[in-house]
Amino acid sequence: CDYDKKKGTVTIVVQAVGGSTKEMVNYNESDYFEDVVGPLGKPSELVHENIDELKKKKLMFIAGGVGAAPVYPQLKWLNENGIKADVIVGAKTKNLLIMEKEMRAVSGDYYPSTDDGSYGYKGLVTNLLEDLVENQGKKYDEVIAIGPMIMMKFVSKLTKKLGIKTVVSLNMLMVDGTGMCGACRVTVGGETKFACVDGPEFDGHLVNFEEAMKRQTMYKTEEGKALIEMQEKSEGHKCFVGLDGEK
Repeated sequence: CDYDKKKGTVTIVVQAVGGSTKEMVNYNESDYFEDVVGPLGKPSELVHENIDELKKKKLMFIAGGVGAAPVYPQLKWLNENGIKADVIVGAKTKNLLIMEKEMRAVSGDYYPSTDDGSYGYKGLVTNLLEDLVENQGKKYDEVIAIGPMIMMKFVSKLTKKLGIKTVVSLNMLMVDGTGMCGACRVTVGGETKFACVDGPEFDGHLVNFEEAMKRQTMYKTEEGKALIEMQEKSEGHKCFVGLDGEK
């Protein structure tokens, strides 16, 4: 989500949820990946717009969880071009909000939102967006949402009702990154698209989210097995017999 030319470093945000990502977050300096592939797909449509015309627009970014990571460089680029976009960043609780300092520095109005009310607005990002538009007089020409699939689905549902153009960045599973495997296939406006080639950005009002969410669970069994194998490798095999947990 960021880089430092002087240090020669790239910042990558990883959420440890499975075997591979748990291994990644335990890497130390001098550890390395075999390969890094990217960028995949197409750049944000914002970079193709005329800057003067873009300055006339009121933009709202909505980031859910680690979705803050891909939102940040877009806010940063806009800021470098004299554009301050608003941003809502949502998480279950305060400790799961990331990159607040960085995002505040490059955004317009920064709105934190937590499900449990431990920081900022208490409730879902959709509740906050609706409150801003319908009760606080905020007007937006475009919403860009990046985060969990379920969040993007309901953001798109709300913005369709509000009549606001909405772009979502689909974090589909990708295997080969060329569209050949079909893992990142998604239906947009009744047409088949591939997130790694045609995306990741699509019109949120045209995405078949039900299909997309179902496809995201395709490898749950394999992911679970990989996590168990990794844990057994580091902790040794553990077998529990009976409901009382007796070994």
